[in-house]
Amino acid sequence: MLKDITIGQYFPGNTWVHKLDPRTKLIMTVVYIAALFTAKGYISYAVVLCFLITVINISRVNLKVLFRSLKPIIIIVAFTAVLNILFTSGTPVLKFWIITITKEGLINAVLMVLRLIMLMAGTFILTYTTTPLALTDGLESLLGPLKKIRFPVHELAMMMNTALRFIPDLIDETDKIMSAQKARGANFETGNLIERAKAMMPLIVPLFISAFRRADELAIAMESRCYHGGEGRTRMKQLAAGKRDYITGCIGAGLLAVIIVLAVLGL
Repeated sequence: MLKDITIGQYFPGNTWVHKLDPRTKLIMTVVYIAALFTAKGYISYAVVLCFLITVINISRVNLKVLFRSLKPIIIIVAFTAVLNILFTSGTPVLKFWIITITKEGLINAVLMVLRLIMLMAGTFILTYTTTPLALTDGLESLLGPLKKIRFPVHELAMMMNTALRFIPDLIDETDKIMSAQKARGANFETGNLIERAKAMMPLIVPLFISAFRRADELAIAMESRCYHGGEGRTRMKQLAAGKRDYITGCIGAGLLAVIIVLAVLGL
């Protein structure tokens, strides 16, 4: 399961999506999420799904990696679907004891599952095709106007960059600790849910110690390089939007406009 967590990983490429300005990708991700949550009917969802499939094909992201990254959210998706099925009123389809399954509940469950999967897949494409450094630079640039009200934009971007960089390292560290515990007789794969949760407790302390040690080493490294925040800092690579970014922006605006029209029409 740990190897299925791929958030924060970057897969190099030379595609249209990889070459986009990180600010364009962030804005397009927001537009995509807005379109996804605006969609109401089957046609709207079909349009958003076609857009997502097109982006995946253009970015040439391995579908196996994408599907594997969705495994950790299966429980959340299933739980959400069950809640929609059991607690949505409407036309009864099946009734058993005190449980009533309605047609509207089934429809809402399918649409909610599809929405969650498409949401996660779309955000994963952002991190798969953008380096953490470029992502944080783009976020800092977009939030730049907030500096006028003394909002710590650079510090926020730096924390996000550090978190994205630490996620793969912490996953590897957890895998190593689990292997060491298994070699000493620990069992993480058998028993009920409560027993498995108790078996995971011995992992918490060494994992926290490792995380604090890495954070301390990073702080010492930054201090030794005279890091004092974003004031006066320059970038080796300056962000610059090009023709490709403007075309992509127009496509995103068109997608959102189409979804809004379809939502108004109830499609």
